[in-house]
Amino acid sequence: MILHLFFHREKSELSPIFDIPKNIEMSKQKLGLGSICVKEAKENKSTKPHQLPLYATSSFAFDKIEDSIDIFTGKKTGHVYSRYGNPTVDTVAQKLATLESYGTDKDAYAFLTSSGMSAISSVGMAILSHGDKILTQGNLYGGTTELFKKLFSNMGVETIFTDLNDLEGVESILAEDESIKMVYFETPANPTLACVNLRALSDLARKYNATSVIDNTFPTPYLQQPFKYDIDFVIHSTTKFLNGHGNSIAGVVIGWQESMKKKVWEVIKLAGTNCNPWDAWLINNGLKTLAVRMERHCDNAMKLASFLESHPSVNYVNYIGLESHPHHDLASSQMSGYGGMLSFEMKGGMEKALQCINSLKLATMAPTLGDVDTLVLHPATSSHLNVDRAMREANGITDGLIRVSVGIEDINDIIADFDQAMT
Repeated sequence: MILHLFFHREKSELSPIFDIPKNIEMSKQKLGLGSICVKEAKENKSTKPHQLPLYATSSFAFDKIEDSIDIFTGKKTGHVYSRYGNPTVDTVAQKLATLESYGTDKDAYAFLTSSGMSAISSVGMAILSHGDKILTQGNLYGGTTELFKKLFSNMGVETIFTDLNDLEGVESILAEDESIKMVYFETPANPTLACVNLRALSDLARKYNATSVIDNTFPTPYLQQPFKYDIDFVIHSTTKFLNGHGNSIAGVVIGWQESMKKKVWEVIKLAGTNCNPWDAWLINNGLKTLAVRMERHCDNAMKLASFLESHPSVNYVNYIGLESHPHHDLASSQMSGYGGMLSFEMKGGMEKALQCINSLKLATMAPTLGDVDTLVLHPATSSHLNVDRAMREANGITDGLIRVSVGIEDINDIIADFDQAMT
């Protein structure tokens, strides 16, 4: 009896910090303790937050059914379900769209996805249908090559690999095959840093009614803005330089043609390739230091590349900041800096390359790039393991090649680490 009275007294007291919806207030009847536990408290905010809030919610509540109907039918915009859109995610996406369109007349939009690969998949599904073809280069990131050859092929989409620097050859292929609906490229490419001509490829794609898509992960919008050359879509693995700290996996699709916006969004919504609020929030934190990080990445990479180029154990260095790189002039014409990525081939092939990697002490061996610390990877046994050997070697991805994502540590420490590892 005493226990019953105790709980009855608790049920009758309702804290003023709770807003009771009209449908729950039930003629001013007091809520029970269990109901108070379940219901959300009134947001106790008097001033604007200095940092972007993390909206960790799966759905959004409506005051009236009419509001729900208006949003679902498209009469007005609003958040309904975080797979469709989320304030944290959408805010960061728009920031990325602003960065990519900076200095252009493009009114860009962006959609954050669950990874860089899902960004590629999403834009591909929005553009391509059974019987369509992709025209691309042979020195792509290995995962992209696998996506095109294994999954897209199962959907009836064929991929044509060619030298995108042979512009006459590219035009000939496009002119002869109307089924090519997407021209896809990386510049600089992973891991050889090969570059392609953005303006020329954009013009050719548009001339032959194909959509141009670029992976801009390596340079970021700080160093290269493809929309200046009227590229249709820019994608990133935001996991890399945009986040910069190795604690978030996500991707982004950025476009500027309104006619394609709904198609991309519907793929993301229905295929469930959307980003989550936590990863978006981490991207936002990383973006705040993007400019200062990229300056340091570029400076360190140039110095390390120059050191490696003169080292007796190295055959050659792939870094577009070096005049020895075949695409140095092209990169200089369409980039404001040369980035933090390089690769180099060790004399002695795979044995010496693996020995070098195992001997590094400061640099970390990890299958990613773009973090603040220096990272190394052996493409032939990891990122490009499942790429046909002949295609891989024809594009300079040899057994002796080592990829380096140059970090922002003291450059003297980075150089000393590689020097001792190759001795």
